[in-house]
This record gives sequence, C-alpha cells and structure tokens, in this order.
Amino acid sequence: MPLSGLAIAVLLLISMASRARPCTEQEKSSLFHFITGLSWDGGLAMSSWRNNGTAAADCCSWEGITCGGGGVVVTEVSLPGRGLQGPISPALGDLAGLRRLNLSHNSLSGELPLERLLKSSSPTPSGLVAIDVSFNRLEGELRELRSSNSGWLLQVLNISSNRFTGEFPSATWQAMGDLVVLNASNNSIHGRMPSSFCISSSTSFAVLDLRYNQFSGRIPVSLGNCSSLRVLRAGHNRFSGTLPDELFNASSLEHLSLPNNGLHGQLDGARIVNLRNLAHLDLGGNGLDGKIPDSIGELRRLEVLRLGHNNMSGELPPTLSNCTNLMTVDLKNNYFSGELTRIEFSALTNRKTLDLLFNGITGMIPESIFSCSNLSALRLADNRLHGQISPGIVNLKSLVFLSLAFNNFANITNTLHVLKDCKNLTILLTNSNYKGEAMPEDEAIEGFQNLRILSLARCSLSGKIPLWLSKLKNLNVLFLQNNQLSGPIPAWIKSLKSLFHLDISYNKLAGEIPTALMEMPMLTAENTAIHLDQSIFLLIVYRGTSFEYRVISGFPNMLNLGYNNFTGVIPKEIGQLKSLSILNLSSNSLSGEIPVQLCSLKNLQVLDLSNNLLTSAIPSDLNKLHFLSTINVSNNDLEGPIPRGGQFSTFTNSSFGGNPKLCGNAIDRPCGSAEAPLVSTLTTEQKDRRIAFAIAFCAFFGVGVLYDQIVMSKYFS
Repeated sequence: MPLSGLAIAVLLLISMASRARPCTEQEKSSLFHFITGLSWDGGLAMSSWRNNGTAAADCCSWEGITCGGGGVVVTEVSLPGRGLQGPISPALGDLAGLRRLNLSHNSLSGELPLERLLKSSSPTPSGLVAIDVSFNRLEGELRELRSSNSGWLLQVLNISSNRFTGEFPSATWQAMGDLVVLNASNNSIHGRMPSSFCISSSTSFAVLDLRYNQFSGRIPVSLGNCSSLRVLRAGHNRFSGTLPDELFNASSLEHLSLPNNGLHGQLDGARIVNLRNLAHLDLGGNGLDGKIPDSIGELRRLEVLRLGHNNMSGELPPTLSNCTNLMTVDLKNNYFSGELTRIEFSALTNRKTLDLLFNGITGMIPESIFSCSNLSALRLADNRLHGQISPGIVNLKSLVFLSLAFNNFANITNTLHVLKDCKNLTILLTNSNYKGEAMPEDEAIEGFQNLRILSLARCSLSGKIPLWLSKLKNLNVLFLQNNQLSGPIPAWIKSLKSLFHLDISYNKLAGEIPTALMEMPMLTAENTAIHLDQSIFLLIVYRGTSFEYRVISGFPNMLNLGYNNFTGVIPKEIGQLKSLSILNLSSNSLSGEIPVQLCSLKNLQVLDLSNNLLTSAIPSDLNKLHFLSTINVSNNDLEGPIPRGGQFSTFTNSSFGGNPKLCGNAIDRPCGSAEAPLVSTLTTEQKDRRIAFAIAFCAFFGVGVLYDQIVMSKYFS
C-alpha cells in the first residue's frame, strides 16, 4: 500500500474510533435513572437499553439516543409515541450535551422539571435547544424560572396537550433571547397573556400558540414589537376588549387566529393593510361588528378568511375579488346583506370553501360563482336567495358539499335534474325550499352516484316517496320529514343497502309498517360503523340547534316514522334491527301489543311509541336495554306494572302518562292499591248489571205469565 493510502486509512480508523467512543458513565447513569423511574417504559427494557437487567454498555447504541463527537456525546433523546408512563426524571438535566428532547405522544405524568432540564453551569452552546413534551398527562403549574439561570439557548418549547394549570410565567420569557417557537395550547392555563414576549433584544420569536386555554384580559400591545412573529394562535380562550392597534405593527404575521373569545369592535381598515403577508385570518366566534373593510382586498396573499359567528353587517366588499389566493371564506352567522353579484367570483379560481350560512344575502346565485372550478364546499343556507338553480353549477367539478336550505328556491324538478350531473356531490341539503310543489316522480332522475346525505325536508312536498330514490345506492342519511307525502312506505326501501338514518316523520304516510323496513342491511348489521366513510365533512352539518355532525358515522342509526297515519301492529321482525339507536313510531294509529322483540335491540337509546292505540303490558325485559336513555309510551291503552330496575329507574311520569291502567312508582300509582279500586269498581258495575237484568227478567216473566193466562183461558174456554 502506498504511504499516502496508508495515512488516509489510519486517519479513517482514528476518525471511526472517535465516533464509536462509548458514552460516559455519568450520561449512562442519567439515562438509566430516567428509564427506571418510569412505571412503564414502553418495552425499552427489552430493547437495547438493558442487557441482563443492567444498563447496556454504550448508551449511544440505545434506541432513541443520538450521540455526537468532540467530547460531547448524548445530544438527543427522542422517544415519541412509545407509551411511556410515569414522571420525567430531572436527571435528564445532567446530560450536559443534550440539545433536543422529544418525549411527545406518551402518557407521562407529574410536573415538568423545566428548570432542571435547562440546567447549565454556564450559558455554553451545549444547552437544550428544543423540548417537546406535547400530548402527555403532565400537570401542575409552570413556575417562574430564576433569572440567575439566564442565557438559555432554548429555541423550541412545546408543552401542548397536557394538563398544566395556574398562571403563565411572565419574566421567564425575557431570559430566553433565542426562543423561536412556544406552544402551550390545549391546557388549562389561566390569567393574562404575558406581556414580556419580544421585550428583550430577541428578534427571532416567530410562533406563539396558546389555543384552548383559559387566558383572559386583553391581547397585550407588546406583541406589536415582535418583528419576526409569523404565527399567533390564541383562540378558544376568554380574551376581551378590542384588537390593539399595535398588533398590526407585527408586519411579518402570516397567521393570525383568535377565534372564540370575547373580542369586540371593528376591523380597522387603515391598519389591517400593514399585514400584507397575512395568509390566514381567523377572528370568528367573537363580538366584532361593522363591515368588512374595502382594504381587505390589499391582502393579496390571503388564503383563509374566517369571520363567522360575529355581529358584522353590510354588503360584502367587491375588493374580495382581489384576494386571488383565497381558498376558504367563512362568514356564517352574521348580518351580511346585499347581493353576491357585487363580487367577481371568476377571479377566485383557487377557492375551495364558501360558507355564508345564516345571513341576509338576497338575489340569485351569480353565474360567476360557477367558474370556481376548485370549489368543493358551498353553503348558502338560511339567506333570502331565490330563483332556480342554474345548469352552470355542473362546472363545479369538485363540488362535494352543497347546502341551499332555508331560502326561496323554486322548481325542485329542475334542481334535481341539474345536480344529478355533479358527479362528486356527497352532501345535498336543500330543505325548506320549493314550498307547495310536488315531489318529482320522474324516473329519469338518476346519477348522484356518490350522494351520502340528502335532505328534502320541510318543503311541504306532496306526492309519494319517489322511485328514483331507490337508485341512490350509497345513500346513508335521508331526511324527508315535514312534507305532505302520502301513500305507503315502498317495499324497495330495503334496496338502499347503505341507508341507516331515515326520517320521514310529519307526513301523511299510511298503511302498515312494512317488514321491508326490518330488512335494511345497515340496521340489521351488528356493527355499521366499520362500513362507513370516516372522512371529515368539508363543513359541519347542523341539525337543529343542538346537533353538529362532522363525520357520517356521527349520525345515529335511526328510524323516525312519527306523526303519520300508520295503522296495524308493530311488526315482530323489528327485533332484527340490531344496530338501531333511535326508534320513533309516535303519533300514529298503531294497535296491538308492544312486541317483546324490542327487548333484543341492545343498542337502543331512544324509544318513542307515544300517542298510539297500543294495549297490554310493557314488556318487562325492556329494563335490560342498558343504553336506553329515553322512553315515551304515553297516551296509549297500556296496563299492568311498569318494569322496574335498569334504566327504568330514571324515567319520570311524562314517559308513561295517559295510560290509566298502568301502575308503578314512576307514575306514583302503587300497583297494590291500584288494583283494589279497580276490582271494587268492576263489582259495582256487575251489581248494577245484575239488578237491571233481574228487573228486566221479572218484567218479561210477568208479562209472559199474564199473556199465557189470557191465551190459555181463551183456548180452554
């Protein structure tokens, strides 16, 4: 081997030997002290950390440990998502060369020994740079760190999604001149937001996330000094007052999110233009009023605008058309008015979501909105729009979510013929329109291959349940309540193999309840959740004022046939609906007994059989339905004792009223004393009947004898 080659080989061997140098005993002891202090080590005891019950020789080879050279060995401890349980040992602070600590997504508990972890004899480059203990069960208060330990090099601190309480330390952040990211979201920290951010000479502070806590008071004006601040998230707290003018001096802001607080006032159009880098603005769920300023159009980088659930009013500014990068616009639950034709939607080609729910928008849907080819969610419900749906809507090739409910649209047949060509449409809510029209029975209505939720409720539609619904093979949820539909439930209903939530209440449907309803595949299956699409809705689906649904599986398995004209008995086959959660057969003319087969519906939570003609006793085994939270059998002709025990111990008189022959504690009519008067009453009635019979018999007999005497005397004379 040439001399130069030999020298290179020797240098490589020396380099490899240097890198392979084992960690020190002190570092191995600190790490071993950490792992042995846990109540559950996530299997590390069976991995490279231990050898025959003792610590393995070289901790640089341990799982999750990274080492470096130059006399500093352990530089990183990274054990996220290992199921670790127990406290974080302060001994980790004895690792002088530790730069990064990641223990996130475990089940660690106890307090966070932050001061010990940041321990350093001098502010050397060997201090911790990043700490991530998010998504654990850490608790207690965050104590103020002593100023004598100033000079820390910490850049990232993530303590989010824990159980920290108390007030947020304020002076601590002044000592952290290199801090870039602070995430304390999803805890229970209260008090005021510290005003010490960016007071020091630091120019690096970029991300502050305090969402989902209990902070109160005003947004500190000192945030305007954060010249590098790019992300400010402090939503879902209790902040009050107005947005400080100084906040708009933080011209580097790209993400400003303060939803669901108690902020009020107006958006300052003159100051908001300072935030020219803003891409995400979320001030929803506050008490803001006034208009959206025209200057909003100067935020050319704006991608997300959320101002919903405020008290804002006025017409939407035409300058929104200048925000050509806009993808999401959420202005729901305000008092906006005027027509949408003021905005040139054709310039907003990147738009994916437009939500104007519950405002006062008037006029017709502008044609320009149909040029937003990327639009996937459009909600115009609860406004004052009118007219017919334009065929141009088929240009929205990406449309998945469409809600037109509670407007004044006309011609339901046209609507369905147009929308059937929206191939990706998954949710269609067009209830409370088309007043007084007839339900189309045109068999040419087809398509809707991907439709999962359909609402045609509250339209006062006449006619029958149409055959074209049988073609919606992927339909999961169907709302047809509050119409004027008549006739029977068609037998083809069982062909809707994906349907599990059906509401046809408040109609004029008649006939017997068909056994076909008892053969619906998604209601007879033991577990339907595994068959459902778990993807998140593009927009929340609201039902009434109490229910919000974000996924299809959130809807309960339900049959609601209440307030119709159904007759006959409740089919015994109803026991086949093993996954049923809600059954409502109220306010019909059903007769016969409550079928004992209902007792096999182990998932039943709500049962309403009120206002019918049901007789006999309440099946006693209904008390074995452990999930039953509501029952109503009032206003029937039931008799006998009300079942005891189980969930029946929680039901009140209102569940059983209007059944004079029932007895039990729930209606304060003890069965023993209830039966005696009943027998006495029946005996009195029997006596009265016998007396009347005796009188009638005697009279009849006397007349008969007298007649016989007269006739016989004449005959034998």
